[in-house]
Amino acid sequence: MNENLEPVGGAVDGQGPAPGLVQQAFDLLQAGGPVVAVLVAMSVVATAIVFLKLWQFRAVRIGDRRAAREALRLYRAGRPADAMMLADRSPNPVAQTLARALRGQHRGVAEPRVREEVLRYGGDVLETLRGWFRPLEVIASLAPLMGLFGTVLGMIEAFRQLEAAGNQVNPAILSGGIWEALLTTAVGLAVAIPVVVVLNWLERKVDRLAHEMDNVVTQVFTEDLSGAAAPGIEEDESHAPAGFRPAPALGE
Repeated sequence: MNENLEPVGGAVDGQGPAPGLVQQAFDLLQAGGPVVAVLVAMSVVATAIVFLKLWQFRAVRIGDRRAAREALRLYRAGRPADAMMLADRSPNPVAQTLARALRGQHRGVAEPRVREEVLRYGGDVLETLRGWFRPLEVIASLAPLMGLFGTVLGMIEAFRQLEAAGNQVNPAILSGGIWEALLTTAVGLAVAIPVVVVLNWLERKVDRLAHEMDNVVTQVFTEDLSGAAAPGIEEDESHAPAGFRPAPALGE
């Protein structure tokens, strides 16, 4: 009776299942062979890259758009100094790009030169944020192929053992070889699917950031036409930024 209760007590204490899981993982790794070992190594690399990118995105507050939008609102309201100060305080790339554009406008730099500098800075930022995407793409595309390769090797080994058995064919030999061969495909898919999902999410975040950077910089050099003045009422231009006031006609 006590012998039957001992495993239950070990499971309750939390000491029994852990070695069992480790042993099962070791058995699967041994059954899959070197292909599964390579896939496990690829999953470790992919996990490290994902955590690195999440930390990088969090450091620059990639999802924070409030600072840039508020700074742009202050600029359109005729408060460029406050707008530059607010944009400079934010680590978000959109806000930093806006700060450079506003600084160029404030210094009287020609618009083409300001745009060129902003594009250079934005390109550097996007290139940094897209770093390590290529290894994730390689892992996502290569893991299923590695799994399939392992399956083919396993099937070859299973039929080789079946041939070696001769007339004394044991179905367990074939079935055991098949499930060990299919194990590599399952591991390959298990590695590739999460990597594909996370990679697409990261790329979408960077694409949205690039669009927002381009949108904000363009608004610095254009006027907001969404709130048109009522018919017959001229819009007050005295509070518009100096760079956007219409030039007086010749002879006035």
